[in-house]
Amino acid sequence: MGRSRGGFSTKLHLAADLRSRPVSRSLTAGQRHDRIGYDQVMAGIRMPRRRGRPRTRPARLLGDKAYSVAAIRTGLRRRGIAATIPERRDQQKNRLKRGSRGGRPPTFDPDWYRQRNTVERAVSKLKQFRAVATRYDKRAFMYLATVDVATIKIWLRDLTKDQQHTT
Repeated sequence: MGRSRGGFSTKLHLAADLRSRPVSRSLTAGQRHDRIGYDQVMAGIRMPRRRGRPRTRPARLLGDKAYSVAAIRTGLRRRGIAATIPERRDQQKNRLKRGSRGGRPPTFDPDWYRQRNTVERAVSKLKQFRAVATRYDKRAFMYLATVDVATIKIWLRDLTKDQQHTT
C-alpha cells in the first residue's frame, strides 16, 4: 500500500474530562511531535457552565512524558494551569549536569498522575466505534468527523446514565 498524504500514520491528540469524555481533539501526522497537537487541543477546550461563558482553562493538565517540553510548561504556568507531567530522563540528567544553575525539578504529584488513565479510557471509548479504531477514512476531515460523531454518542450515552441515576 502507498503512503497517504499525512505520512505513514496519523496521531489523534485528545483532551478528556475526569469522566473519560472527550472534550477537545486534533489530528497530526504520526511522525510529528506531540507539541504540535497540544496548542490545537488546548484552544478547542470549551466546557459549558450553568451560567456565563464556557470554561476554556482546565484546572489541571495530566500528561505523559511527551508533553514534558519547556514551552508547554511555561505556557501552562502563564495561564495558571497546574501541571502533572513527569520529567524525562534526559531532562533530569541535563538539569543535574548544570548543578545549581539547573534549577529545581518541576513539581510532580504521583497521586494526581494516577488519574491520567482517564484519557486512556476516553481513547478506548472512542475505539469502541469501529470506524474510529480502524481509520478507513482517507481524508483527515472525514476521520475527524467520525471522531466527532463518536464523541457525541459518548456524551449522549453519559447524559442518559446521569438521568437514570437521578430518577
